[in-house]
Amino acid sequence: MIHVLLAEDQHIIRGALVALLSLEPDLEVVESVESGDAVVPAALVHRPDVAVLDIDMPGTLDGLAAAAELRAKLPGCRVLMLTGYGKPGHLRRALSAQVDGFLLKTAAPERLVEAIREVAAGRRVLDPSLALTAWDLADNPLTSREVDVLRLVAGGAEATEIAGRLFLSAGTVRNYLTTIVGKLNARNRTDAVRIAAEAGWI
Repeated sequence: MIHVLLAEDQHIIRGALVALLSLEPDLEVVESVESGDAVVPAALVHRPDVAVLDIDMPGTLDGLAAAAELRAKLPGCRVLMLTGYGKPGHLRRALSAQVDGFLLKTAAPERLVEAIREVAAGRRVLDPSLALTAWDLADNPLTSREVDVLRLVAGGAEATEIAGRLFLSAGTVRNYLTTIVGKLNARNRTDAVRIAAEAGWI
């Protein structure tokens, strides 16, 4: 029996996936959660063989950040990422996080089931439509701190709030934003958020 942890923030999709996987005689969904923050605590309790994680989830951790934390705290759990978009930056982050599989939500249901079995067996899975993308991934020019700053900007935070949350001065945050805009050849911080989001860097 393959024990599966499922993380998906959309209730209807999560329910449908649980129902789908429950039809398989060798799969058991031991827990389903709706945020990245809930992934590791649930995994430490239920010890799944495979975690199926949506990339875009609310909370402090998105699916990829949750996958990295899960690998650190429960390395025996294999990770299969699901996404609605094949953004190159998401794929690069997934590969950097050493996830075991990366599948688009447009895949056929039977492909998801088979991917879970493959990942559980120790194989790597990559959605065929993303295979070419993997050869031509642009490097993220932003440092991890700049990514942190830009994520908070994307969430609507102003410089003073960002400074408080990241334990920086407001001036340092403004310097980061100037650097980010320059690195991305953006018109302004809003444009920088758009560019980074489309690339999958935030």
